[in-house]
Amino acid sequence: MKFIKRLLAAFFLFVVIAARADEGMWLPLFLQQLNEKQMRSMGMKITAADIYNINKGSLKDAIVSFGGFCTGEVISDKGLVLTNHHCGFDAVQNHSTLDHNYIRDGFWARNKAEEIPNPGLFVTFIVRIEEVTKAALAGVSPSMTEQERQSLIDKNIAGLRTTVKKEIYQDLFVRSFFEGNQYFLFVTETYKDVRLVGAPPSSIGNFGKDTDNWMWPRHTGDFSMFRIYAGKDNKPADYSIENVPYTPKRSLSISLDGMKEGDFTMVFGFPGRTTQYLHSTAVEQIVKVNDPAKIAIRDKALSVIDGFMRRDEQVKIQYAAKYAGISNAWKKWQGEVLGLTSTNAVEKKKLYEAAFQKKVDANPQLKEQYGALLADLDAAYQELNKYGLARDYFNETLGRIEAFTIGARLNNLAMAKEKNGDKGYREAVPKTAIALGEIYKEYSPEVDKKLFEVLMEKFTRDQPAEFLAPELVTLAKNSDYNFASIADEFYNNADLLNNPSKVLASLEANPDTVLAANKQSKTNQLYIQLNNYYYNTVTKKLNSIQARINQLQRTYMKAQMEVMKEKKFYPDANSTLRVTYGNVKGYQPRDAVKYDFYTYLDGVMDKYKPGDYEFDVPQKLRDLYKNKDFGPYGKNGKMPVCFIAMNHTTGGNSGSPALDAYGNLVGLNFDRVWEGTMSDINYDPSICRNIMVDIRYVLFIIDKYASAGHLVQEMKLVHPGKK
Repeated sequence: MKFIKRLLAAFFLFVVIAARADEGMWLPLFLQQLNEKQMRSMGMKITAADIYNINKGSLKDAIVSFGGFCTGEVISDKGLVLTNHHCGFDAVQNHSTLDHNYIRDGFWARNKAEEIPNPGLFVTFIVRIEEVTKAALAGVSPSMTEQERQSLIDKNIAGLRTTVKKEIYQDLFVRSFFEGNQYFLFVTETYKDVRLVGAPPSSIGNFGKDTDNWMWPRHTGDFSMFRIYAGKDNKPADYSIENVPYTPKRSLSISLDGMKEGDFTMVFGFPGRTTQYLHSTAVEQIVKVNDPAKIAIRDKALSVIDGFMRRDEQVKIQYAAKYAGISNAWKKWQGEVLGLTSTNAVEKKKLYEAAFQKKVDANPQLKEQYGALLADLDAAYQELNKYGLARDYFNETLGRIEAFTIGARLNNLAMAKEKNGDKGYREAVPKTAIALGEIYKEYSPEVDKKLFEVLMEKFTRDQPAEFLAPELVTLAKNSDYNFASIADEFYNNADLLNNPSKVLASLEANPDTVLAANKQSKTNQLYIQLNNYYYNTVTKKLNSIQARINQLQRTYMKAQMEVMKEKKFYPDANSTLRVTYGNVKGYQPRDAVKYDFYTYLDGVMDKYKPGDYEFDVPQKLRDLYKNKDFGPYGKNGKMPVCFIAMNHTTGGNSGSPALDAYGNLVGLNFDRVWEGTMSDINYDPSICRNIMVDIRYVLFIIDKYASAGHLVQEMKLVHPGKK
C-alpha cells in the first residue's frame, strides 16, 4: 500500500511539473526558439516568423493595446479595429443620452463623417521587443534594499530612453519579467485619434449581462468597432478633422470556415496580470481570506446600485459601466475560489514545493543558497495575512464611495496650492475640474449615500478593532451604529459637494470656495481620518513585509528555473504582448455535467425573456432567426455564436483575436469559463477554457442586423479550408 501511494504521488507530481501544451503566455520573439515545434505539432500551419517579425509585416502588426486596458486588432486596410463591446463600452456610454441611447439601441456610422472621436482613447502598436536585462540591472547588488534596487533600475531604464534607436514619433517602455530577474524593452507607436464606428445594442453586445458573465454556455455578441486615424503621412497625430484612416502594415484576414473540436487556436494580445509562481501559503490565503472578503463587500455594493438602476433610467445610464466593473471582479473571484478548491491547487503547490525542496536538499551548493527559501516565504506570507485583509477592506470600501473620491481630488488640489504656490494651483485647477467632471457624470448623491451607509457599517462591524480609526469607532458608538442616520448627516442636501454644477462652476470662478467647503465636509474629514490611520497602522507594515516577499519571490523564481530544469517556464502576464495557444475543446466542470464547445443563435432564443434587462432580444434579431436569414455566415441552417478553447488568457486579453492554424481571424476573445478563472494563479487543462464570439456572428450582426455591410466590404474574407 505504501508503494502504491508513493507511486501515485510520483505520478501526480509529474503531472504538476510537466509542461502543458495549452498553458503559458509566451513572448512572441521567442516562439521560434521555445514553441514553434510544439505549436506545429498541435496543428499550426504558419511559422513563428509569420507571427512576429521586425523586418516585414507580421501578425503582431495587426494587434493593438486598446486604451491600455484591452486588446484590439486591425481588420481592414483602412484602420478598422475590432475589440470587445465591454472594452468599447465607456466610449459608447460617454456618447449616450436619454435621447440618443447608444447603450440600449446600438450605434453604427453610415460613413466616415459619422464616426465619433473619443478624447483620451488610444491604441498602441508594438514595433519591436529587445532584452535589456544587463543594462537594467547594471550596478544592482544583493546587499541593496528593495527601494535602493528599484531606484537604480529606474535610473538605468531612464538612461535607455536616450540610447535606444527609435523614430521621433515612437516611444518605448521597459517591463520586468520573472519577478524582476529579466527585463525587456518595447518600442511602440501610439495613435490618439480613435473614432467609434459601431457597436451593437447591449441586448446583443452584453446579452446575459450579469447572470452569464464568466459562464458557459455563452451567447454574447461581445464586440465593438473603431477606426484609427493618422496624419496624412500615416504617422501618429492628435485628433484633427484633417486626419485620414490609418493604413496598417498588416491587417487580419477573416475566415468564414468556423472551428471544429481539436482545431488549433491562438490568442494574441496584452494579458494584464497573472501570478503563476506564488507560494502555496499565498494561494491558500487567496482562497480562504482575501477573495471571500472582497466578494462579501462587493455583494453589498452591487445590491445597492442594482436597486437604484432598476428604478431609474438615468441612474442606469450613469452607473452601467461602474456596475459592470464591480460585478466583473466579484463574480470572477467566486469562480477563482471554486476552481482553486476543486482542482486542489494548494495541494499541487505543496507537492511542487516538496519536489523543489528535495532537489535543493540533495545538492549542498543549492541547499546553502535556497535551503530556507520556502520556509522564509511561508513565514512572510503568514505575517502579511491580517494586513492584507485590512488592505482589502480599506480599498474595497473606500474605493466604492464617490464622496471620498471627490474629497481626495480636492485635497490634492489644496496640497498643490500649499506646495507649489499660486502658479501650481492655477495649473492644477483645470485638471481637477476635468477629473471631477468625469466623476460627476457617473455620480448620484442618493446612490452614494446608500453605499456609504451600507459599506461603512460593514467596514466597522467586520474588522478587528486594531484596524479601525478611533474617530470612526466614536462616530459609530455615538449613533448606536445607526449608519443610516450618519449618512443623513453626512450627505446634507445643502452640502456644496453634492451639487456637481455648482462645484464645477465654483472651480472656474473661485476654487477657494470649493476647497473651503471640502475642508468642512464631514465625509472628507472622515476620509482623511481613515486614510491617515490606515497609512500609519497598515501601509507602513504592509509595505515592509511586501518588500521582503518581493525579494524572496524573485529569489524563488530564479531558484525554480535553476532547480526544476524539466519544467518549461513562461513569464507572468504584465500587460505586454503575448501569444497563447491551444485546441478547441469542451469540458466537464463537475460530475454528470459536460459542455460542448459551440453555442448557436438557438440558445439566444431559448434564453429570451421579453423586457428583461439581461435576456431581452431585439425584434429584428428574432425576425432574422425566424426566417433563418443568416446570409453567408450561417452553417447547416444554424447561426454560430460563441466557442471555447484551451487558450491561457486573462484580463487584458479582452478583445484579443482568436486565430486559426493559418493566422486568420476566427473569433474574438472576451471571457473565461467560471470554473477556470483561477487560471491567473493555477492553470489546469481540465477546466480552463477561454470564451470567444465567433467572427461569423460578428459579421452577421454587422451585415444582416445593423445593415452596415459597407464595413464588411472593407474586410478580407477567406475560406482557408478550401486550400
